[in-house]
Amino acid sequence: MNVNPYSLRTGIGYDIHRMSFGRPCVIGGVTLPFPYGPNGHSDGDVLTHAICDALLGAAGEPDIGNLFPDTDPQYQGIDSQKLLGQVNRRLREKNFHIINIDATVVAQKPSLQKHRETIAKTLSRTLGLKPEQINVKATTNEQMDAIGQGLGISAQAICLLFQE
Repeated sequence: MNVNPYSLRTGIGYDIHRMSFGRPCVIGGVTLPFPYGPNGHSDGDVLTHAICDALLGAAGEPDIGNLFPDTDPQYQGIDSQKLLGQVNRRLREKNFHIINIDATVVAQKPSLQKHRETIAKTLSRTLGLKPEQINVKATTNEQMDAIGQGLGISAQAICLLFQE
């Protein structure tokens, strides 16, 4: 593939939410069996939000807070995969193609070990990618700070885009 290096763009994204008892624990579009979940205006899916911001940043677009503000009632409780789908449409309108996404979820609990493959498949389906184009990792904060105490969850993502 003969690629003009100026047509490659990278972006990074980050999101963090408090964990709340009784909220669904949605990570990367997958609801995990856990009594606590990310508390956000939407479904609180920190992984999907970080990926959205990475993609938007690489494309030179505003962040998800600007595109889908938490002051707008239409986004209350929305499935973040719908937001990711809208972000993907924006990218395609500007002739961007996703080469890969690498993401890390930081949480003391729940463990993502058994769910990583399902999460990657869910995200790839939303974006129209092959699952191997999305790498999902997880780590803890070694019981330090609020995330390490189980009070919060965060995610960071980086992506590489190609523009035709």
